[in-house]
Order: sequence, then structure tokens, then C-alpha cells
Amino acid sequence: MMTAMNPSANLNPSEGRITFEQRGGVLLIGIDRPSKRNGFTPAMLRALAEAYTRLDDDPGLRVGLLHAQGDHFTAGLDLPSFAPLMQRGESPVPEGWVDPVDLGDARWRRRVKPLVVAVKGITFTLGIELMLAADIVVAADDCRFSQLEVKRGIMATGGATLRMAERAGLGNALLHLLTGDEFGSAEAMRLNFVQRVVPAGTELEEALRIAQTIAEQAPLAVIETRRSAVLAVEQGPIVAQGEFEAVQQRLAQSDDAKEGVASFREKRAAVFKGC
Repeated sequence: MMTAMNPSANLNPSEGRITFEQRGGVLLIGIDRPSKRNGFTPAMLRALAEAYTRLDDDPGLRVGLLHAQGDHFTAGLDLPSFAPLMQRGESPVPEGWVDPVDLGDARWRRRVKPLVVAVKGITFTLGIELMLAADIVVAADDCRFSQLEVKRGIMATGGATLRMAERAGLGNALLHLLTGDEFGSAEAMRLNFVQRVVPAGTELEEALRIAQTIAEQAPLAVIETRRSAVLAVEQGPIVAQGEFEAVQQRLAQSDDAKEGVASFREKRAAVFKGC
């Protein structure tokens, strides 16, 4: 099943937009401002939060897939449009919505469902932070990455200083954070910033394949498995392990677990309903 969904409303086309498209249980979320290398305006970041919130709230959606129109993923924030907000310490994302960079701030929700990202071409600043905040990243082999905030007199506050060090080690993180240099897909793979590198032009196809595979699994088990892994990274393996018994008992009592056993016995593909 493929269902087109209306893009988030933007009164001024020059501000860019975020598009929605449903394919089965996968929500494709498109960054759409190619004339400006998909540079994010406040309206676009708000619309992206709306998309992530829709992903979590719609029971018919199981996985998100973030991608971009044009030749590039995103050049990052459109600084002239964001500067006034930065100076006032404000965010374009309404409180209570899902935070696209998933920092755990109490003002915003944290995403629950898995998110796959397909990146290509220029993937600067916010682009890196969005992919590091996601779960699985497929990169085209033509990617150009840069966390260049130090070149603009500001600091990366969308998670790069946290997640780069966690993924790659402090020295590797600071090499790129403090120089703002440009690096490619092979380096991003070495640093564990991306999980797969594919020929340019095939990144969306591969990301969609992964997303659809995830969508075929038991939704409750997928959510809990992801949550456990994130918890282990953020709070430690002992904390995550402490939840194993209660979570497994709850999952084992679900209809999906019964379907999993039945499909095993009957040697057929399981049909999960998320309950």
C-alpha cells in the first residue's frame, strides 16, 4: 500500500517544506528545499518535528525514513533565519512535540519508533546531527560531511558534541568538531557515524529496504528492543538489563508473541498487528 500524505503547510515556498509519503508501515519524510541545498528554515524544523510526532502517534506507521530531494541531504541551518531565535534562546519546535534531534529535554518528547536515514551529497551541521539522532544511516558514497559551527562563531547544540564522542571517541570527535573540516563517507563509516555506504543514487532504495524489513517485524518488540539499546548507551548496561524481565513478560503476553509462535509452528511468515 502506498498513500500520499499532504505536506506540512508552509505559507512561503521559499521557506522550504517537509513532505510525507506512506508506503505500508513506513513513513517517508522528505526534506524539500533543493534550490538552497535543503538548508533548514525554522518552518522546516517545525515541520520535521510534526512529521516525527505523526510517526509516533499514528498506529498504522511502524518506521520512519528521512531523506532529501535534490542532490544534497542538507547544508544545515539557514543561519540568517535562525539567528534571531538563537539570540533569544528559542526553538521553532512547539513544546510537547517530538524533538528531531532527540536530546531528552523535558520540554519535548523523545521519538519511540525507529528511524532510518538516507544521506547524500552535502550533509553539514544539522544534517549530521539528524542522522546521529536516528537509528540507522545509509550514506551515498558522494557524501560531504562537515560539523562547521566553529567556523561561524557558534557551537553545535543538536547533539554532535555528545554523539560524535560516543560513537568515535573523544579525539576523533574533536578532530572534526574543532577544525570544522570536510570528510567523506569512508571516514564517516570508520567513525561509526553511518552504518552502510552505497553507490550514489541507491541510498534511498537501500534505506527503504531496511525500513520495510523493520516494519515487517513485531512492532512492540521493535520499540522495546530499540529502547533497551538506547537506554544501555545513555544510562549503562546494568540499568537496561534491570528492565529485561518485566519487558519480556509483557511482550510474551501480547498477541504478536502468540502470532510469532504460531507462525513458527506453521512454517509461515508472521503477520504482526502491534498488540
